Amino acid sequence: QVQIVESGGGLVQPGGSLRLSCAASGSMFSIVAMGWYRQAQGKERESVALISSYGTSTVADSVKGRFTISRDNAKDTVYLQMNSLKAEDTAVYYCHVIVQLRGGYWGQGTQVTVSS
Repeated sequence: QVQIVESGGGLVQPGGSLRLSCAASGSMFSIVAMGWYRQAQGKERESVALISSYGTSTVADSVKGRFTISRDNAKDTVYLQMNSLKAEDTAVYYCHVIVQLRGGYWGQGTQVTVSS
């Protein structure tokens, strides 16, 4: 079984920063890719940023230049550094991990609220 634990969400003022972390653990093969998705109230879940085991990353146009994804392969952990946060970034952020031969796993989600 694979466990996904997210942390780092919270309440921040517009223009502020937050750093999300997601750690994968358990009985698993190599991690192929890790990523962050978000779902705002009343909207569909959308991709925010993805990073492969080789370090290749992509970020959504809506957060480009503000959000940075990185990972620590030794710790099976992925990070999302979020700067210059806006009210429209308010959402539940979910970590998604793709494990070789096992498929994808979701974290429980962490709330990010941007408000003054």
